[in-house]
Amino acid sequence: MTARPVSVSLQGAIRAPGDKSMSHRSLIFGGMAEGVTEIEGLLEGDDILATARAVEAFGATVEQLGEGRWRVTGNGGFGSPGVVIDCGNAGTGVRLLMGAAAGFDLSATFDGDASLRKRPMKRVTGPLADMGARFDWNGAEDRVPLTLHGGGLKGIEYVQTVASAQIKSAILLAGLNATGDTVVVEPEKSRDHTERMLRAFGATVDVTEEGEGWRIRLKGGQKLTGTAVAVPGDPSSAAFPLAAALIVPGSEVTVEGVMLNPLRTGLFDTWIEMGADLTISNRRVSGGEDVGDITVRYSALKGVTVPEDRAASMIDEYPILSAVAAYAQGRTVMRGIGEMRVKESDRIALMVAGLTACGVAVEEEAEGFIVTGGQVKGGATIATAHDHRIAMSHLILGLAAEAPVSVLDPEMIATSFPGFVALMNGLGADIGDGRG
Repeated sequence: MTARPVSVSLQGAIRAPGDKSMSHRSLIFGGMAEGVTEIEGLLEGDDILATARAVEAFGATVEQLGEGRWRVTGNGGFGSPGVVIDCGNAGTGVRLLMGAAAGFDLSATFDGDASLRKRPMKRVTGPLADMGARFDWNGAEDRVPLTLHGGGLKGIEYVQTVASAQIKSAILLAGLNATGDTVVVEPEKSRDHTERMLRAFGATVDVTEEGEGWRIRLKGGQKLTGTAVAVPGDPSSAAFPLAAALIVPGSEVTVEGVMLNPLRTGLFDTWIEMGADLTISNRRVSGGEDVGDITVRYSALKGVTVPEDRAASMIDEYPILSAVAAYAQGRTVMRGIGEMRVKESDRIALMVAGLTACGVAVEEEAEGFIVTGGQVKGGATIATAHDHRIAMSHLILGLAAEAPVSVLDPEMIATSFPGFVALMNGLGADIGDGRG
């Protein structure tokens, strides 16, 4: 797929796809709950559909009622699935599902695609094993495929070494069906969608400030009750059309209904520090989350040093930040982001390689990278390692480059942003099949 430099500005107002993190959780929590959960605004990307199939395999009834409208009818728990739980490319899906399933007396085998099979799992299976779950490694240790044997769990106190909402969420979901209290201590705050949504499903979760982070306590033996969930727009997906508006002269794009949870808005804060003309209007609360409409206009940007403690709030947005930084004057320094190397791909290495191929000056470090902006020649074909964010970031980069930018394996974009190309072209972009 190729993005060609556009000669006209990008203009328009759009809605972002439903938030990926909340979409996974709404399906999983609905499957664990007793009764009916009605979901509005569900992201219908490949990762989420894999989670929907998994929840059904664990015994819930999952129905699509219309575009973004789904109903999950749970039986108050998970049962042993009769099939392998194939989570596709979804790291969030597999880790949260393992946590949820661990609390029940069942056995389940988890697997995924080639990319998911490369991602570390002991960060989740370790604490779950400490609670009493057992794991058989069916292939390479620390990787799927693996088989979980659940039930008979006891609460633990777990101190996070990395700010990871996936690890925290898996432990809390397992703790729902453990004896005693489960405590997660976060020295640095990670996104709190699980804590918010557990309360919406009727659970009691106590969160107290502790230094720069949180202490989260959940009593075992709690049952979830089905509820209504309104999924707001995904800030990680909204970032792409907004980034395009920042770098294509004369552009003005609004993305409506974007989640503004303060633990998810680090990218927008960074852009403002870089000089972006970014405004937020129509602030409101939807589905227990702060939501607003974000408008971005083409801006002359300058490089900044991104605070390392901001990484947890924007870890998925560093690829598109680095693409935008290629058009900023000066150096954009991004450090303390080693977690990027164990996402769907080694995102640091791939962004360094892709930007370099497009004529951008980049310095790679073990835990980050530095982009010196000013000139983007383009004219390259980028290897994406089947990573949706790498593909979309380079396609956005190509819209303002001197020559087209092509990406390989673009089909993975559908995992998080179905309709990405049509939406971007509707704003005035030129993205299509082929090269050059």
